[in-house]
This record gives sequence, C-alpha cells and structure tokens, in this order.
Amino acid sequence: MNTQGLFESRKLVRFQHCDPAGIVFYPQYFVLFHELIEDWFNDGLQVNYADFVAVQKLGVPTARMEVDFVAPSKIGDMLCLRLGVTRIGKSSIALSLSAFAGEALRVRIEQTIVLFSLERREPVQIPEDLRARLSAFLVVPSQ
Repeated sequence: MNTQGLFESRKLVRFQHCDPAGIVFYPQYFVLFHELIEDWFNDGLQVNYADFVAVQKLGVPTARMEVDFVAPSKIGDMLCLRLGVTRIGKSSIALSLSAFAGEALRVRIEQTIVLFSLERREPVQIPEDLRARLSAFLVVPSQ
C-alpha cells in the first residue's frame, strides 16, 4: 500500500519472533523489516525481488542503520510496518522505517541501502526507471 509516500505492510508477531520474556527479540525486527523491503520491491516498486537477486544479480545491502527501540511488542500483536524513502543518491537509498501496534510506535529505523552488483561486488548506479519508481515513496525525513 502507498499512502502519502509510505509503503505499509502488516505482520503478526509470532512465537518465533519472541524471547523467553514473550517480547520480540530485537534482531527479529531486522528480519521483519527486511521482509518489508522485499514486499516493497514486489508490491510497491513492482520489481520482482527474487528476479532482482537471482536473475539481475543485484542486491540492496545495508550500509548504515540507526535504530530506536521505543516500546516492546509481544506475541499476538499486529504490527503495521511503514517504509518511506528520504533520499535517493547515485547508488544509495535512505529509508525511514517504523513499526506501530495500533497508534503506539514500537521501533523506528533510519537505514541506508546500496544498489549492489552481486557479480562485481561493488555499488552500481540506480537506473532511471528504478529511480522514478523510488521517487513515488519520497517522504520528508522524521525529526
């Protein structure tokens, strides 16, 4: 879904995401947010992520990440994950990611990914067609 430049996806917090205290084990958020990025490619950018990796031999590894864990999430919570693009560089894309349970912010991430050739093992320039698709998700960075 694209609402005001944001891509959204809903994820149920499952037993597999939780630690013995019954709250999301923090590394699991990174898995959930990577799933969000894959969903964004498939459903938001209309770029088949499997083909992007397996056929085009491209990836989007993380170059930078800053995370605020605002409040815990527990098993059974339905999280609304949101993604917006805050900057499009030559080969990098700055993302603003967040997770909400209802109106309550749980996690906020500022992440930079890089368009990367899996064959040459180096960053590559974002093609104009992809740059145009990315632009549909531009948002004002959060303060």
